Order: sequence, then structure tokens, then C-alpha cells
Amino acid sequence: MLIITIKQGKEKGLLAGDPWIYISAIDKVDGKPSERNKPGATAIVQSSSRQFLARAAYNAKSQIAARVWTLREDEPVDHALIKRRVQAAVERRAVALSIADPQALFQLVDGEKDGLPGLLVHSYGGASGYLVCQFNAGGVDQWKVPVVQALLKATGCANVYERCDPLVRKSEGLPVTPGALAGDEPPNKLMVREGNRLAPMDIRTGFTYPR
Repeated sequence: MLIITIKQGKEKGLLAGDPWIYISAIDKVDGKPSERNKPGATAIVQSSSRQFLARAAYNAKSQIAARVWTLREDEPVDHALIKRRVQAAVERRAVALSIADPQALFQLVDGEKDGLPGLLVHSYGGASGYLVCQFNAGGVDQWKVPVVQALLKATGCANVYERCDPLVRKSEGLPVTPGALAGDEPPNKLMVREGNRLAPMDIRTGFTYPR
């Protein structure tokens, strides 16, 4: 596993709850070159005095060098953690989702706020509709399978689609490969409510058709 050593004094933001670690705050990264070059590899973050600070996803290709998974030393980053956090995110929004307009894009997972850095998930059409995921960071991209498994179980929705923002994915050193991760791909045009009006949209890309 990689070990990230933070420069003296730079751990203050991390301890205050900042989930991002920039390259300017890092003194050194120890570990195998193959791990250091893999976008999103799990790393232990330690202070200049070698005290444990966090577990994070390290990405040498990103402007945000590391994104924190947990500040707990006894909490491993594994399938179980990812599934717990996806389940918790869906549960937090279950009531709001149940009364939401099924033709609106409803946000189910909101990245760092849900302890899933870089992951955005929107629901369209409820359990019989589609889930649209964006894996905008190397760390969460490594856990795509458990994310999808947890979403299928938590929502009962069978159709999960991966939407890719080319600029974001490329800046993270990730391939741009949009497509269905489970079930069927959404049609290229659906009516989506934006405020008080319905507009034709391709929810696979976010493109709104001219009226």
C-alpha cells in the first residue's frame, strides 16, 4: 500500500475536515511505482511525524493528489465500506425521492458529502427508470462494481448507466467509456422536468435539445 507523508503543518486542513489533499501539501509518496502510477490507488496518509491521518485515494495524474476515504485507522477501504456508504446515501434521500417528480433528475449520491469522493448518481423515473452515474475521480472508479451492486440493491432500479465528462475523466487519467453498467441504456431523448417546465434531454450526456 502507498504511504503519503504530509508536509509539517499541512495536516491542519485535513484534520479540519477538508477531503482533498493537493500536491503542494505532500512531502513524499512511498510505494511501488505500479501503485503510484495507478489512478485512485488506496494510500495511508501520515503526518511528518509518521502519525496516521487518513486513508485516501491517490492519483498522481490529478490536480487533487489525494481524496480522503476515512479518518479512522480501523476502517479499511473495501467493498463493504463502499456498499455501506452507497446504501446510506440512498437511505438519506429515500423520503425525498418517494415524493419527487419521476420526470426530474433526482440526485441520489453527492460525492464527498456522502463519503464517496467523485461519485455523482442521479435517478430518473424511480425504480422502473434509470440511474445515471458519474465516476469523476480515480478512487471511486476503482470501486465501480460494488457501487453498482449497492445501487441495484438499495433502489430496486435495474438500469444503471455511466455518464462520462471527457474533460473530467481525462484530467484524472481515466478512460472515457460511457455505457450501460447494468440493464438497459436510456433512450437518447426523454422529457425531463427543469423547474416548472419539461424539456427533451439526453440524460446520458446532459444535453438538452433545442425546443
